Amino acid sequence: MTRRVLVLIEGNRTGSSQLYAQAGQRLGLHPITLCADPGQYDYLAGGKFEAIRVDTDDLAALIRECSLLQSTYDIAGITGAREMFYATVGNLCRHFDLPGPDAAAIERCCDKSTQRQLLGDAGVPIPAYRVAKNATEIEDSAAQIGYPVIVKPSIGSGSTGVRLCRNADELAEHTNYLLGGGHVWRSSPRILVEEFVQGPFYSTNIFGKEVIGVAAADFGRPPHFIFREFTFPAQLGDEEHERIADVSLRCLRALGLGWGPTNIEIRWTKLGPVVIEVNPRLAGTPDPQLIGLAYGVDPIVEHIKLAIGDEVDLKRKQSYTAAARFLVPERDGTLNRISGDIQAAALPGVAEVKFYTESNNAIVPKGDDRDWIGHVIAASPSHSQTKAILQRAVESMSWSIAPFPAADG
Repeated sequence: MTRRVLVLIEGNRTGSSQLYAQAGQRLGLHPITLCADPGQYDYLAGGKFEAIRVDTDDLAALIRECSLLQSTYDIAGITGAREMFYATVGNLCRHFDLPGPDAAAIERCCDKSTQRQLLGDAGVPIPAYRVAKNATEIEDSAAQIGYPVIVKPSIGSGSTGVRLCRNADELAEHTNYLLGGGHVWRSSPRILVEEFVQGPFYSTNIFGKEVIGVAAADFGRPPHFIFREFTFPAQLGDEEHERIADVSLRCLRALGLGWGPTNIEIRWTKLGPVVIEVNPRLAGTPDPQLIGLAYGVDPIVEHIKLAIGDEVDLKRKQSYTAAARFLVPERDGTLNRISGDIQAAALPGVAEVKFYTESNNAIVPKGDDRDWIGHVIAASPSHSQTKAILQRAVESMSWSIAPFPAADG
């Protein structure tokens, strides 16, 4: 019998790609990751999972590699965890006549300026915004909207290049970072300048056109937007949940989405829900783990089943509360000690303790999700109990960071 293969396009550092590979194995598939540099993903080390080096920015090269695999294997499905390659996944699925997302809809959604326009045209509540290409346009846009403003690249993920600018000096500083070589652009620079919408932050997880659930999230200190904690499900009243679900489904219609997973970020304001961003793919760690722990539904398994043409089952098996805390150091330097992680992992109710880096590695804050050095996940039958377990686990761990040596001269 020909071996059935699950093709994964690229990976990530926080663990979602490994979860896809593991879930593929549980479904009886042989996962193969196509990526530009297998060495950057820890889960590919040791030979447990197969990887093939290929230029993943080159669709023709990916088609050739998949065609070669098809001569030996049965390609059951193609998917991936990274947003920047998800349109590529859609194009590959269409080429090989496999179930997959609409690549054109994904591309429109991944361009935040296009996304904003489509949502606004459909009457979806969004922040006031302007699109700018140079420093003058950025400055004029901020003046029109009024400080404080959010300034971010039109294309990107993981909060990279996103900053709250509270005055003209902070705006000039961030503009120089974005346009002066600090930010890596994959295309011509286009920058969103947005109204700073305030209120509790929620993350809607959708599969197809069904709302699985809504998570609550907290950030670290401004001016950056680094997620600190997620709780699933969020403590919402029926009316709040209904309004969030309604506006989330309106986003799908406006953007032409509705195949597979979608993640929608929302602020609850004085006027109700305002859509901050639509991510046309499954949310990254920790959302999949939290959904699994809370409801007994593994969205990664269900996503793979959809991608290989199997029947999807989103029925809840239980009702718990799950929460995750990201570990973020407060300073730069060399990480020279991590302790207490084994004890934390052994605490009742702790589902996972994971570090993304090791001792003796350099810590250089970047103001986005690359600043995470690890996470802790906990779950229990109640919200208060889960929060207490999570806090106890975090307090039982510690790490130390040695300052970088002073430069000579």
